[in-house]
Amino acid sequence: MSSASTGLRIAVVGAGSSGLLLALMLQRQGHMVSLFERSPRLRTEGCGILLVKSGVEAVAAAAIPGLLDDVLAGGHPVQRFVFRNLRGDLIEASPAERESGELPSLLIHRSAILDALWGHLDPACFHGGRSLVSWIQSKEGVEVQFAKGPPWTGDLLIGADGIFSKVATLLCPERRLQYLGDRVWRGVVTDETFCAGGDFFVYARGRGIYANFFDLGPDGEGRGRTHWGFFQEEELPSDRATRQRLLEEGVPAAALAKLPVDAAAIIRATAPEGVVANWSFDIDPLPALVAGRVALIGDAAHAMSSSQARGMTAGLEDAVALASRLAPGVSPSPVLALQAYQEERLPVVHRYQERSRQVSHRTGRKRPPSRDAAGAHPPEQHRKML
Repeated sequence: MSSASTGLRIAVVGAGSSGLLLALMLQRQGHMVSLFERSPRLRTEGCGILLVKSGVEAVAAAAIPGLLDDVLAGGHPVQRFVFRNLRGDLIEASPAERESGELPSLLIHRSAILDALWGHLDPACFHGGRSLVSWIQSKEGVEVQFAKGPPWTGDLLIGADGIFSKVATLLCPERRLQYLGDRVWRGVVTDETFCAGGDFFVYARGRGIYANFFDLGPDGEGRGRTHWGFFQEEELPSDRATRQRLLEEGVPAAALAKLPVDAAAIIRATAPEGVVANWSFDIDPLPALVAGRVALIGDAAHAMSSSQARGMTAGLEDAVALASRLAPGVSPSPVLALQAYQEERLPVVHRYQERSRQVSHRTGRKRPPSRDAAGAHPPEQHRKML
């Protein structure tokens, strides 16, 4: 197998934000990177996110010339948080805190982040339509089998394949999804008036969020956009067919009617192709992020609720931490590099997960999450509504 001085052969499975950033950084270090993605092409669908300051700082820490500027140009700083009850009455409004010279927290479309990362990557490393089936490792290296296409062999395998990670289930067989209690819809709609100027609106139910809206800035034609999220507490159906059918439905009219008229109108105005629906899950903290020559980053390692806006940020931080350990000359061996990454990141992401779940339990869930004994299946649990 390769030595660190000549570049390692590294497979990154999953071309989300954390996988793309890691692949990009490893390429620039001289490693031979293969980026495998289940979809035939880069998946940029999705909606808006609040990328908190730590996430923007992780992009800066990657030190890729031009990348930070591209990400900053793709979004705009959050300016104000506004909390209202379901009648629309103001509970609290406060400006987003930001010290002079600090990087901002960004309101940004997921696609803008992925496009920025993709624009700096050598696309020759990308292999679409490659769904991982299994992997095995030895003292000498790793072999990965895919549903289609030839196997891959090399030095290291990094699982960046999200909450439904196949790499993670083989590394930690005890890994299980935990249902958090909500069916969630998210969408993006053209809007020039309701939500603008970097505003982030939250509509609170008795103990937590019922809906949120935030200014996403102009689209490619200069038209303003609003991102929205809608959260409905309900039991998780036991059969997969029912779960799938419910994700194909829009927000129930009776639930939407609880919002003020202007807020509900934003959701109703959204075209079906602009809506994404899923069931809310997280995972228990894993005992390990590394096994020999295999490591996990992002949601594969620590999927959590959106309550702290830490999901993408934690994955970007993982990518920077792991790439720094794999830089030439830093560690005497790739296995020791992965161990050092785990020692650095495991306590950090455990704290993120604990805090995220505490807030989820306290704000808006009528019951603690129950283990999804029936298991979850990616196409049924997270799909675009067409």
